[in-house]
Parts: sequence; structure tokens; C-alpha cells
Amino acid sequence: MSCCNESTACWDGKGLHRRSVLQGAAVLAGVLAGSAGAARADAKRVKLAFCSQLLCIIPYEVARAQGHFQREGLAVELVYTRGGNAAMQALVGGAVDYAATSLDVALQAYAHGAAIRRFAATGRLPLFAVATAPKHAADITGLKNLEGRTIGISALGNADHALALYLLKKAGADPGKVRFATLGTNLLEALRQGQVDAGLVQEPALTLVSRAGGRVLANLMDQADAQRFLGGPYEFMGVAVRGSERDQRRDEMTALARALQSALVATQAVTPDDLVKALPRETLIGADLGELRDILARYRGSLYPTAIAMDRAAEDRVAESLKEAGLLQPDFDASGLYDTAIAGG
Repeated sequence: MSCCNESTACWDGKGLHRRSVLQGAAVLAGVLAGSAGAARADAKRVKLAFCSQLLCIIPYEVARAQGHFQREGLAVELVYTRGGNAAMQALVGGAVDYAATSLDVALQAYAHGAAIRRFAATGRLPLFAVATAPKHAADITGLKNLEGRTIGISALGNADHALALYLLKKAGADPGKVRFATLGTNLLEALRQGQVDAGLVQEPALTLVSRAGGRVLANLMDQADAQRFLGGPYEFMGVAVRGSERDQRRDEMTALARALQSALVATQAVTPDDLVKALPRETLIGADLGELRDILARYRGSLYPTAIAMDRAAEDRVAESLKEAGLLQPDFDASGLYDTAIAGG
């Protein structure tokens, strides 16, 4: 399960140059390596893979573009993969040194026996919102009204499906009375055209469906809505390392954490134009830059923390949603996943 996997095509990679393709994991077909940038000759070279969803990558690209990695003595190659699952499999398979994924991906990998340790958090809210089709904006006014309706999701078992089940139960709705349509990359158009009654969308899809007249029932990218519907922060992006290498990489992990900490602070301080400029040119092909600046200006304060320390309450909310969706066993204990010695938490 992932916030962005091959079925969701959160960022389709159109126009991206295939500068390097990782070997050693069949799921990594189409993996694209980002530029590591100029680095000191003595810098330690590491590979960090992550999902290609645009809002996920901002702190990492800020760290690269503004030299935060380099100041810590690291030459970090950012590797774009088709989803968090692919990034995690690259880590487990030894193709990269670190993986930055949503927490749901790390939890499920750990539950299935992956020997990983998560040591820093760079995102505190999920990248989803629940919105109605424009033609149902007047008659679906709350999550409880979704009973008897069809909700569009990327795929069963993905993060949007788990969140939908969790939100329905917290709203007092019976998930058994809701139909789920798995639409993959067609979700936005199906929602705008009313082929489904509601759907879980990301940005810029949320902006587009709202502009067409859809009603936003819950925007989990907004702190106020996250507090209302989830009970507070819901840890999202973060970095994991192979557990067997944790001790030998500890100094390197600490340097990586410091660089990301500095980048998170910078993400809140610089202008939205600066954030757009930090992105590789290839990721902006075909993008509406004005719309992207507006999205970053609106959401950066909610999505990105200013500290990398992990929040156990926020982590527990993610685990609870996965248990509600039947993707984790009720007695699953995630405590062994978290390494708080590097960044705290």
C-alpha cells in the first residue's frame, strides 16, 4: 500500500529523463534518478529513494537544491520511484541506502518481516481529501451521507482506501453500506463527470474538482480538518534504513537527519517561487506553475513539520487506520520499527 503507487500515478513522470535505473529489484522498472548536484570530492555518496508524488518530495529537493546535504558532507542521489512500495523494496533489496516513504508503507513492510528502522519524519499529514462529484455537492454534505454511495479510490488496500474506511467509521457511517470503485489514474475525470459520487483525491486534483463545483467533505492536507477528522497529526513521509546497517550508518543517519531538519525549516521560510525553483526541471514539464505555487503556499504550513522528530501519537493514528482497514492485525506492535535515537520522538 502506498500514497502513490503504480496504479495511482500521482506523478506520471512524463518527460522525465531515465538517467539511471536501479538494478536488483524487478519492481523498479522506470525508476528515475534525480541529480545529486555538485558535491565535495570527499562527500559520502548515498542513494535515497522516494515516491514521486510532488508534495512528498519538496523537503528533499529543497535539501538538495539549497546545499543542506552537502553542508553535512553528503552527496545524496535522490531516486524517483513509481510509488512508496517501490522505494521500500529498493531499500529492502539493497538497491539504495535509504527510503523515504509514507508511514503506512513502512508499517506494512515491517509487519511482513522487513528489517527496517524509521528514524526521521518529514511529513505530518496525509496527502488526501474527500470530495464529492460536482453534481452531488448539494446532496452529500457530510461523510455520513456517503452510505449507499460509490467512492472512487486508486485501489483496494491503498492508503486512500484505508483512510476512507477509517473516516467512515469515525463519522458513524457503516463502511459495509459504501461501494468502492477502484479507478487508478482515472479517478479525477470519473469524479468530475459524476461516474462516482465521491472520491479521495490529491493535489492538484482537489483544486480542479473544487473548481468544477465539487464539495470538499474532509481535506486531510489541512491542519484544522486533520484535527477534526483524524484527531491530530497523521505521520506521513519519513526515512528508513536497513536495520542491519543501522549501527554502522549512525553518523551518516545523523548527518542526513540534520540536513533534512534544515531543509524543513527552509521550506517554511522561503517563497513559494523558491520552492518551485528547487524542483528538477523535468518534474515541471507540463505543470501549471502558478497553480503549483498556490498549492505550496496553501499547504506547506500544514504538511511539513519544522522538526524531524517522530510523533508517536501521529504514528499510532496511522497504525489504527490500517488496523481498521484490516491491513494490520489488531495486536500488531510497531514499536520495533521506530528508532528515536537519531531525531528523537
